[in-house]
Amino acid sequence: MSRLPELYIAADVEADGPIPGPYSMISLGMAVVGRPELTFYTELRPISDDFVPAALAVSGLDRDRLLREAPSAENAMTAAARWINGLRELGRPVFLAGPAVWDGMFVHWYFVRFAGHSPFSATGAGIDLRSYWMGLTGCEWSASRKGSIKHRLCLTDLPHTHHAGEDAAELAKVFEAVLHSRPDGPVPDVS
Repeated sequence: MSRLPELYIAADVEADGPIPGPYSMISLGMAVVGRPELTFYTELRPISDDFVPAALAVSGLDRDRLLREAPSAENAMTAAARWINGLRELGRPVFLAGPAVWDGMFVHWYFVRFAGHSPFSATGAGIDLRSYWMGLTGCEWSASRKGSIKHRLCLTDLPHTHHAGEDAAELAKVFEAVLHSRPDGPVPDVS
């Protein structure tokens, strides 16, 4: 029996504050690298009364509308876990984010808190785009931002909109390009 390949699932989060718990994840998007038809998006009802107005403004989402209309965190994370688990016939799900520290912190905490466990792993481990790029190219941290990677790989048609679904699809395309670049040495500077 052959082992299924890894299936990289790019995740993006919009939140109304800097950490989960006191603040809320208000949207979650996921997209499978190399499979643009496989996506997931949900908004979430805030879990606390606290929020940072500047953080909320980044997404442009209306908090009052989310409180009235968005699914509960339990329902949203259960649906997200079901979607991820449904992909297991295609491959082994691997979490991907850029940066994994920010998005992974919210995704893992929300899965454990509201769905009982993470469908990715017990530790919340996954791939960080920036660290992967640094290892691949030998660049410094300051040159590993997603915008810098997109510039180096000539990915000029991929906007970053702060819509979790669109930004997850953007990340999936960037990582796909990174995987296909795999140079023997540093990626040549095209600027």
